[in-house]
Amino acid sequence: MKQTYRSRAAFVLAWVWLAFVAFNVWDLISKYNGKPSLVALAVLGVLTALVYLVALRPATVFTESELVGRNPMRTTHVPWAAIDDVSVSHAISVHHGDEQVLRLWTPMASARERAKAQRRGMPRQQRGRLRTEPTLSKGEQAAEEAFAGKTHADWVGEQIRERAESARHRHEEAAPVRIVWAYDAIAVLAAAVVLVIVAIVIP
Repeated sequence: MKQTYRSRAAFVLAWVWLAFVAFNVWDLISKYNGKPSLVALAVLGVLTALVYLVALRPATVFTESELVGRNPMRTTHVPWAAIDDVSVSHAISVHHGDEQVLRLWTPMASARERAKAQRRGMPRQQRGRLRTEPTLSKGEQAAEEAFAGKTHADWVGEQIRERAESARHRHEEAAPVRIVWAYDAIAVLAAAVVLVIVAIVIP
């Protein structure tokens, strides 16, 4: 079963941007007026390429056999048994092989999110005799305890560590780590460059 983790805020904003670009491209084509329209299209193309690289493409994917880290320009496939350690600061760092480190682009923990998680992990102080907060169900209490003092990045880091330990306990063979170029990202960048060249060359 495949699980994908990414920045929800960045993902939603990226699709909002794509909708905005689609409307503007249609408007520019329908009201084409030469050089200004080409320049505007080139600017939209470059910005859209950047949005794709930093907001849409990055993802952390769990499969049955490996961890897949999709960064802007490369995709790294790390078999669970090949993972030596996992550390989490503002980003998740996966240690493997001969002191190799894969830094995952998502999910990340901002300073604000970490401070909020630390406050959530502190014991609550009840003021007064009457309780003003709603009573949580058992499931909600379990979820609150599981995430107490942790960010989403911390939780995903723990899931990676658990899967790696489980693979080692099953004595799975550590297959080689594969790193491949992101051809989709290269294609998007190439399209943006073509738009810029066209805007410059055509009078």
